[in-house]
Amino acid sequence: MKITEIPVTCLVEARDKLGEGCFWDAANECLWWLDIIEPSAIHRLHVASGAYRRWQFSEKVTAMAKRRDGTLLVGSQKGLNVFDPETGALSPWRAIDPETPGNRGNDGACDARGRFWFGTMMNNIGPLGEDLPITAATGKLFRIDADGTPTVMESGIGVSNGPCWSPDNRTFYFTDSMAQIIWAYDFDLDSGAISNKRVLNDTKDYGYPDGAAVDGEGFIWSARWEGSCVLRIAPDGRLDRVVPMPARRVTNVCFGGARLDTIYVTTSRLHVAEVDLRRHPLQGGLFCFDPGVSGFEKHAFAG
Repeated sequence: MKITEIPVTCLVEARDKLGEGCFWDAANECLWWLDIIEPSAIHRLHVASGAYRRWQFSEKVTAMAKRRDGTLLVGSQKGLNVFDPETGALSPWRAIDPETPGNRGNDGACDARGRFWFGTMMNNIGPLGEDLPITAATGKLFRIDADGTPTVMESGIGVSNGPCWSPDNRTFYFTDSMAQIIWAYDFDLDSGAISNKRVLNDTKDYGYPDGAAVDGEGFIWSARWEGSCVLRIAPDGRLDRVVPMPARRVTNVCFGGARLDTIYVTTSRLHVAEVDLRRHPLQGGLFCFDPGVSGFEKHAFAG
């Protein structure tokens, strides 16, 4: 394992309270990401031109995926919504986990069949953005089929994060940030079933694992909350590389660019200590770096 000092660029000084949910939209050559804490926001950046737009919402938005008609599937505090960039409307579609009203949505991504994997967790954000304690592992992992049918795939989760898949679609990776564990499962692409849960990586040396993406060589890139870095983890769980970041709270990563060989990184600045803000004043921004390997565009939702 080596520490790799790679030049890191801040593309947008977004000052996100809790940046998250990034994905590359190849058809439109733009990068989407969001800010979870109210007033929450969806951001869009056309990287080549620098054209940037931001939409605000009164409900927490926490995860996104493309839809084939140009709209977005958006996970939020209460469930799933459809966002229309043409009108700016965020329309409720499906309630998720109403049986656990103390939970909120968190990270999500689509598999190669277009099913949306969406995790919940105990709500840890107060109405004024204050931190609330997570006192129980009440989170769940849902698989949302194209017709909106939710299926609980896992429960007992502290903080749901980082759903992603191996290049051959035979392994599913999922992170419980509170437990500081990245799990691996056998994955059946046809049925959408997971099995044979095991620990892929549980290092405690680099903060908390957050969002994740897989590169073309099958390595997992893990954003590290409170770790000031992004880790590259081998398919056998071995730490391969540490990429330092100019932010303490690194939240999510995705591959993008014309050749899918750029990693984009979201960060958070809310409640970061003043000494850390002085050291890294661009925290909360959207960053990027060249990892030396290409990855994959995230899949669109099938519905």
